[in-house]
Amino acid sequence: MKTAISPPLFSSRERIILFVLLTSQFMLSLDFSIVTVALPALGKDLGIATSDLQWVVTIFALASTSLILVMGRIAERFGRKHLFLIGMALLTVASTMGGLAQSAEILLTARALQGIAIAITTPTVLGLLTASFAEGPLRTKALSYNGLLLTLGFSAGSLLGGALTDLLGWRFTFFINVPIGVAVFVLALALVRKDSPASATRVDLPGAVVITAALVAFVLWLREIETGGIASLTSGLLIASAVALFAVFGLIERNRAHPLVQVALLARPSVFVGNLGGIVTVSMETAKAFLLTLYLQQVLHLSPLLTGLALGVLGVGCIIGSFAASSLINRWGAATTLTAGLALQGVTALTLVLLGQDLTSGFTHILVATFIGGFGHLLAVVAYSVVGTSGLSSTQQGTAASIIGMSFQIGMLVGIPVISILAFAGGDSHVLATGDTLNALRFGFAADAVFTLVAAAVVLIYRITATRVRPIDAGEQDQHSPHELVEVTN
Repeated sequence: MKTAISPPLFSSRERIILFVLLTSQFMLSLDFSIVTVALPALGKDLGIATSDLQWVVTIFALASTSLILVMGRIAERFGRKHLFLIGMALLTVASTMGGLAQSAEILLTARALQGIAIAITTPTVLGLLTASFAEGPLRTKALSYNGLLLTLGFSAGSLLGGALTDLLGWRFTFFINVPIGVAVFVLALALVRKDSPASATRVDLPGAVVITAALVAFVLWLREIETGGIASLTSGLLIASAVALFAVFGLIERNRAHPLVQVALLARPSVFVGNLGGIVTVSMETAKAFLLTLYLQQVLHLSPLLTGLALGVLGVGCIIGSFAASSLINRWGAATTLTAGLALQGVTALTLVLLGQDLTSGFTHILVATFIGGFGHLLAVVAYSVVGTSGLSSTQQGTAASIIGMSFQIGMLVGIPVISILAFAGGDSHVLATGDTLNALRFGFAADAVFTLVAAAVVLIYRITATRVRPIDAGEQDQHSPHELVEVTN
């Protein structure tokens, strides 16, 4: 008679550490969207012109996205716990400054500091999670909770921001971070173990400057195509600058003794494919939620409240997906689960091209599609984190975590502009007739599905070809983890 093997459980200390780190991740994700709903109110209060309100979002995105790789490397050099505590302290101070701001300049400074804090804490949290839990079921479960809270934080930001703005005022979209930030700082200081920094390495200053400039140009290009269109001169100059700077960064990294990002690390199929899947699943789910918002309000003419409730089903699917992700990854492998998650997300997006102007059928269709799509999306979010960090040494985990965090942020930035350009060809959905808007949205849903299903196919090819990788010699065994061998052979 075979004895059933109980799944490994978190210890009491591990549960507390997990709670602290995941609470901080929820805060970080929440800050991406919580202020958006409050923009009209804070603009009126501080005298910010409507055309300039986008900078409240843009300056945050610039700081958080452009610095995340650099901060991940600094965390490896000086210790992840130290950087995490610095990031949480900065986020708390910046949130206080934003809530007390009496001018546009102070508010924008606070948002920039919040972005820097996000850039510091995002890779350190992922690094601390992967360092605190060895590869296997416990790490997979921790990353599944991490993926759930990242998704829910971003989804809940708009709803919570609207409620706080209506009930207490826009300043509380900043103040909400303060007590949570203080609590997380104190608990992390007491409970999270100090990690050993890689003292022998140096921070690659030339690489840091160039990659930061490249990401700044890239983010500004995304904002420019939203306002000036993809064919504008400014748009062309920005994307050309970004591509050139990325190329220069690659050349610099190949010749550095201590590169910011090891080219060999980026070239690893698991890292490349995992992060490709991450960018696509996040960007296309964000774009799909945007298109559904337009459909519900401009085609079905539902209120913002009903729109929020309809999209809330996405969160339910994500919650169930988070509980299923770890067991599916342990059973199928991370690459197979990533393929399945992307496929589910893509197929449900494709069904949305069938939406019409009938309220009952359209609303029901969305409830079912977003629930299933949310389930698949969360599978993909968790699986891409596992694929992108599998088989790496402890000294590489910080860099890999930075890349994963950057992929998540890039995904949130690129989805809406890209799909909007394809759906509306640079036009404004608000000036189209209902029928024209519906046709444009259908095209957007189709494009969303194509991107997602193509990514699923790429991951599937990786999954199939991984079985043909030569066995690892005994002499190489210490450089690879058992989990990586499962990915190669299953």
